[in-house]
Amino acid sequence: MVRSLVSLCAAEVVSDHSSSPCWLKWIPRELFRALLEASFSSNRPLAVGELVQRWPERTLRVGRRKQGATSPNRLCIQALLLAVVRGLSDQRSVLQLLDLCGQQGDEGSLGDPMGGWSLTVALCTMVVQARTGAKRALRKAGERERKRFSALQRDSDVKRERAELVEYSTASSLIKSEEELTKGVRRRMEMERKGAGPSADKAGTRMDSNDNEVDVLVHVRADLFVNARSWERVQSALNTQGPLKLQCRYLRIEEISVPSIKTLLNILPQQFLLGIDVRYSSLGVAGLAELLPLLSTFPALESLRLHYCNLDLRRDLHGQEEALGNLSHGLTQLHHLKCLSLTALRLPGQLRVLLSSLPQPLESLELPYLSLSPADLAYLSCSHHASTLQQLDLSENRLDETTLPSMRRLLSQASRSLQHLSLSGCGLTDHLLGLVLPSLGCCVTLKSLAFALNPLSMSGLMDLVKTAAKMRSLRQLLYPNPLEDYQPGLPDLPSSAQLLDWPLDEAMAINTTSTQLNRVLIENGRSDLLLTCDLLNYDKNLKHE
Repeated sequence: MVRSLVSLCAAEVVSDHSSSPCWLKWIPRELFRALLEASFSSNRPLAVGELVQRWPERTLRVGRRKQGATSPNRLCIQALLLAVVRGLSDQRSVLQLLDLCGQQGDEGSLGDPMGGWSLTVALCTMVVQARTGAKRALRKAGERERKRFSALQRDSDVKRERAELVEYSTASSLIKSEEELTKGVRRRMEMERKGAGPSADKAGTRMDSNDNEVDVLVHVRADLFVNARSWERVQSALNTQGPLKLQCRYLRIEEISVPSIKTLLNILPQQFLLGIDVRYSSLGVAGLAELLPLLSTFPALESLRLHYCNLDLRRDLHGQEEALGNLSHGLTQLHHLKCLSLTALRLPGQLRVLLSSLPQPLESLELPYLSLSPADLAYLSCSHHASTLQQLDLSENRLDETTLPSMRRLLSQASRSLQHLSLSGCGLTDHLLGLVLPSLGCCVTLKSLAFALNPLSMSGLMDLVKTAAKMRSLRQLLYPNPLEDYQPGLPDLPSSAQLLDWPLDEAMAINTTSTQLNRVLIENGRSDLLLTCDLLNYDKNLKHE
């Protein structure tokens, strides 16, 4: 990527911190953004802090980076947060909204970015510390006012003593005048304490007569990651009334009990939450049904993800029928839900109960490891969601000849909307692939296709790539290693787990496989289609220029 002249100059300016006093006070507000981006990309935390403390705009967004760019360094994010706190008492800062949504990097990756959990803890600590600092400032301001009032009283006493030396009539009038002055001073002090008078400190904080109340100066919006270790700190920050107010866009919860999740949802600002992701929490059907009414109170909620939450919908269990009814009723209240992701929840035969309750069609549906039955796929292919799906993940749900008719009908219904499809680990052999390829080729808007861990031979893989090359909208294909590339001993019809664990034969010409596949692309003029077998680094949302 070619860097602009402005970004090159900005990188040079922030490279020498000793020169910052020279240019900081002269820099126009239009260049603050370029200088801040250069400070992040060059890992200059001192420059980040000085720029943020003097930020000339009401909003500062430090969100997702451009494609290919790394997340900001941990030290730079820490410098940013410290600068926001310092800016609360700096009249040069006009910041009112700090938006860090989408900022989390991968813990321990290249460049040492700040991960989701670390950023959440840092934000909560910052909110609580800002409250403590504001209370300290209020106490100091109150102490200054008490000293000023004491000085006024001493002056009044001196004047009264002097007035006693003059004539009686004159002395009486002067004493009355001084008493009125004292009452006026006391009245002004009472008004200031109630907030009716001018503010006591530079930050614009205000002190109530009964309790210390601090105005919100900066709203901090971020994606929060809460687990057992950060739960109490997050709860404290959300309950804190101070100059910084924490808001949440996407909430990720791990290993938290249902009562704790309910407490968290009750104190979370309702108007900003767009999505909630619950992982490794033993909810059960009854627990999820208990949470759904609380989720319905968030008017903008559009994404619900449940991963490994121990939902076992079995009608033969005592009380399960009632819980299932409560669950279905709760889902009807999620009026704006667009994305539903359910991973490994043991829901065979229950897909109709869940999806038919939703009031509007979904745009994204992820159902990996759900052991979907033929009845589930038959319902999905005829449901009101089929024609609106943009993203569909059916990974690790075994497909066979009894389910392929429903699968083909589903692809036909979604052919003009589907952009991302995952059929990894579905047990598709060469024969089954041949049955589904015609329907797959009709998906005219498909951008990414995941087909890993399916037992295909080299011949079947070539058929898949030839079909993919003819799909002009497709930009990325995650293909399986052909059976010929594995070491001897692999079963005739291996499972996805066996394909994942079985060693590849390094002596075989694995590079030859890649060469043959790329030759197909060249023959079809598809230099814009990325082929990969790398499961770990596959990104279905990869963007191309």
